[in-house]
Amino acid sequence: MKIQNITDLIGNTPLLKVNDKIEYYAKLEGNNLFGSVKDRAARYLIESAYKDGIIKNDTVIIESSSGNFGIALAGMCKIKGNPFICVVDPNITEINRKIIELLGAQIVIATKSDENGNYVLDRIQIVKDYISKHKNVYWTNQYQNRYVWKAYFSLGEELCNEMEEINYVFVAVSTCGTLAGTSRKIKEHFPNCRIIAVDIAGSQIFEKSNRQKHISGIGTGFVPQNLQHAKYDDFIIIDESDAISECRNLLLKGIMVGASSGAVAYAIQNYGGYSEDLQTKKIVRLFPDRGERYLDTIYNKEWCNKVGIDIGLL
Repeated sequence: MKIQNITDLIGNTPLLKVNDKIEYYAKLEGNNLFGSVKDRAARYLIESAYKDGIIKNDTVIIESSSGNFGIALAGMCKIKGNPFICVVDPNITEINRKIIELLGAQIVIATKSDENGNYVLDRIQIVKDYISKHKNVYWTNQYQNRYVWKAYFSLGEELCNEMEEINYVFVAVSTCGTLAGTSRKIKEHFPNCRIIAVDIAGSQIFEKSNRQKHISGIGTGFVPQNLQHAKYDDFIIIDESDAISECRNLLLKGIMVGASSGAVAYAIQNYGGYSEDLQTKKIVRLFPDRGERYLDTIYNKEWCNKVGIDIGLL
């Protein structure tokens, strides 16, 4: 396959048939240029903001992210030549931090957590404070930017083109941009398809929880505005230990993915809202990223024990 631009390596990811207790198709978003589904949003956002005159060559880009979106933005800013400031949690993984810094970004670390141990509100406040003191700065604001959720129209369209029918789609949530864009496009083509949002215990998106969330890439400490654009039918909340266990199960098939993928795979196997025989139903799920970025966390038994996640004999 010949490409004209390096960013053409974003999108058109493989769709893998997975045989498990319940057969389903998995969209392998870890095959994107910078390794995750967030590459779609970073590319669409930056290119659209340039086209609309919102950012220029010397505009400083700033965002709150300790994971995939931070990496994707760092990569896009490296390509475009824009300075990038990434505001992160103090518990950002060493792998993610090294990748973001290697791509030329400046890292700022939040220090204040809420009652559940989440740093996201402090990260956002740091961004707002910086914007108030500096000119020519653009906050990409992945939690409510229309460019972010519209970026995932491409993902929905790819799935609709690849599948003759889709009955269920399971999507992990964090900023809810992927859920919003993908669900809207799929509902256009398959209006009877049921979209199931998958969250993690300790997240605050669908229920108020006093549990602390440890794994990254899924869930967040408040309700993102992107959620109001989503067309979902139901949600399911997965325990962290079950998400990690499912990641280990996927390894047996040669599939190494992050915790959000494990959560969605577990959700498919244990969702209680199925209303018909699944033998003839087409079920799709998203694998948002690859597993290498989680070698020090969910694939590390010492880390799991340290944060109190019971992974049994795994």
